[in-house]
Amino acid sequence: MKRKNETVRISIIGFGYVGSGVAEVVTRKRAEIARKHGLDLKIVGVADLRGVVVDEDGLSAKTLRKLSAGERGVGSWKEAAAEGLTSLDLIKEVEHEVVVEATPTNVETGEPGLTHIISALEAGRHVVTSNKGPLALEYRRLTELAARRGRELRFEAAVGGAMPLISLVRQNLAGNGVISLRGILNGTCNYILTRMAEEGLPYEHVLKEAKELGIAETDPSKDVEGTDTAVKLVILANSVFERNATYKDVAVAGITEITTDALRLASEAGFVIKLIGEVNKEGFLRVAPRLVPKADPLNVGGTLNVAKVKTDLAGEITVIGKGAGPIEAASAVLSDIIWTAKHF
Repeated sequence: MKRKNETVRISIIGFGYVGSGVAEVVTRKRAEIARKHGLDLKIVGVADLRGVVVDEDGLSAKTLRKLSAGERGVGSWKEAAAEGLTSLDLIKEVEHEVVVEATPTNVETGEPGLTHIISALEAGRHVVTSNKGPLALEYRRLTELAARRGRELRFEAAVGGAMPLISLVRQNLAGNGVISLRGILNGTCNYILTRMAEEGLPYEHVLKEAKELGIAETDPSKDVEGTDTAVKLVILANSVFERNATYKDVAVAGITEITTDALRLASEAGFVIKLIGEVNKEGFLRVAPRLVPKADPLNVGGTLNVAKVKTDLAGEITVIGKGAGPIEAASAVLSDIIWTAKHF
């Protein structure tokens, strides 16, 4: 049993929406986590393209808020950053236990996240990441390195955001054989299809609306063409079914060709159209718009994600949650940090 209020020092690499969200939830929940779990979480360094800020005694809540807001003046990145220090210096040289890797996903090379994760594991740090790129490209290499170093690599936020899918399979369903996973893994696509179906609005109109609301990126192609869902499927195939899959193994179709007429005809027949990702133990991986019965648990609206896990013992279990948003992703990161700290 861990002694009460054991200090867990954390660095955050990538201080955008997810990274700053992690800082916010750690600050907000620090006292509660100390009380409930006996862990004193301290963020000792943050890094992104603006620089590296370090305080080995723990960055204050005030400093973290100012860095998150990018404010000018005292506490700004320019004044707070350590001159000449890089993200790799922070990972390797500053003493801490957990690296949170939250840089943007790059599915072509995995960088810079791939190098960050490798460097952290080699330096003896545990890694919690929301970054899909390194996991989709080098899952086996990274997990084998973590095992050799006796460190933990956790990535709940990379697949389902706030939806506890990886932990459900690995922990709550331990002992079960997973037969298949099927679900909606991209909130942007689900929002677009939901609005098109409910309001009879054309695709381009809803896409523009999603961009204005911040639900879709300025360049939403990876979402609407199915790439984001496919990358998540690869991670699921490798982590749940112990495969060595890549993006090329996934049959992918997006939602760009879905029309209001198709949605209306589906509705009249008792169905909705959803972008569904599917993976099973035989190695089948597919992302495509599928007809889903209106009464099916997979019929969720808005930006929600949903996954249906079919097992040999527990039968079929469905989990629903928010798949996007900085606080939602940060909640998954925080859970991974706490789990790691309590088990290592």
